[in-house]
Amino acid sequence: MSDSKSDELLAQARQVFIRSFAGDFTLPVIARAEGATITDVDGNAYLDFSSGQMCATVGHNHPRIAAAVRSAADRAVHINSAMLSPDVIALGRRVVELLPPPLDRVFFLSTGGESNEAAVKMAKKATGRYEVVGLAHSFHGSTAGAGAATFIPSLRAGYGPAVPGTFAIPVPDCYRCPLALTFPSCEYACARVGFDLVDRQSVGSLAAVIAEPILGTAGCVEPPPGYLAELQRLARQREMLVIFDEAQTGLGRTGQMWGGDRDGVAPDLLTISKTLGGGIPLAATATTAAIEEEAHREGFFFFTSHLNEPLPAAVGLAVLDVIAEEKLVDAARDKGAYLKRGLLALKDRYEIVGDVRGRGLLMGLDFVKDRQGKQPAEAEAEAITRQCLRRGLFLAATRQPGRYWVWRVAPPLTITHAEIDRSLEIIEAAIRAVVGS
Repeated sequence: MSDSKSDELLAQARQVFIRSFAGDFTLPVIARAEGATITDVDGNAYLDFSSGQMCATVGHNHPRIAAAVRSAADRAVHINSAMLSPDVIALGRRVVELLPPPLDRVFFLSTGGESNEAAVKMAKKATGRYEVVGLAHSFHGSTAGAGAATFIPSLRAGYGPAVPGTFAIPVPDCYRCPLALTFPSCEYACARVGFDLVDRQSVGSLAAVIAEPILGTAGCVEPPPGYLAELQRLARQREMLVIFDEAQTGLGRTGQMWGGDRDGVAPDLLTISKTLGGGIPLAATATTAAIEEEAHREGFFFFTSHLNEPLPAAVGLAVLDVIAEEKLVDAARDKGAYLKRGLLALKDRYEIVGDVRGRGLLMGLDFVKDRQGKQPAEAEAEAITRQCLRRGLFLAATRQPGRYWVWRVAPPLTITHAEIDRSLEIIEAAIRAVVGS
């Protein structure tokens, strides 16, 4: 591909772009995207099992999303952030109808990092305290407060002190338990021991705990059943608020409307982003009337140039329409089960597949050198991923050197069974090409 258009364009990109994440610009340059397929500038098509940055929940360039953008552009793209538009008000009402009770207040931002930043600041105002607890290996964004609760070593190193009063508790990872225990006999020891350590470090100002119902960047770690309820119980003992970061899990991706639904837990604050905008920057922070009232009384302030914007709101309404009309929550559950059966069959056949976890259409495939030691098969996994790309399947990895190397398997909820079958064939062929049969 030395003479490809992608290579020519990437050479130009390297001359002008700041590299803001690990690695260089090496992936194909994408010209078009539709449904579960992305096509590069050379005409090569790939199934996209990352849904973009997990934002194309309803598929790339869904006709309803494109129509909503065109229609909104004819009305209003941007207005003063102190004003509201009919689309914004309508989206607020629609989102509140979907939220788990008693959440009934919402506002709209641009990114998941912003929505988590707002949630943390609101929790601090509402409680009058400032200490925040997060889960080890969590990712909540790159801004100051959200980044302080992001406990991935490579993302924290070299930037100086994080926001004071931010603590990590052990990740609820049953595959690589940090306490070397087994569920359910552990009785959620990771949470209990974690809060015991927090109590010894706290200066008596515990405000909130923030958690992802499935920890995507941590390697798609799915907490065991009941964990979120135990987390809430421990927080309530300390009069802390609970924040669920539903950027990756919200609006149906897990096969339920919200990631916390499995455990029957409603948080005090809930953040939404990727799944709401259909590829357009759109996020939300939600809470209860009581918490909103207390935060407002104490002077809560979170203002951006793109607060409650009309064009993204119109798109959000279209996304919610598509999710409802195409029954995508049910589709995520049923097609996710179908895909997971296929991935588990690969695990049965290939030692390098150490674990398949997750639910709905958010799963992790964990590559290991051997299943006993669970050491990540980093070089082999990289090679398998490249082989998949050559064969027409893009899979995004989340990794920490020496700890885990995991595919985050998250295709659009509109994926077809035929596309799932094709992806499984490509994955098997790629594995065989690298490690044999």
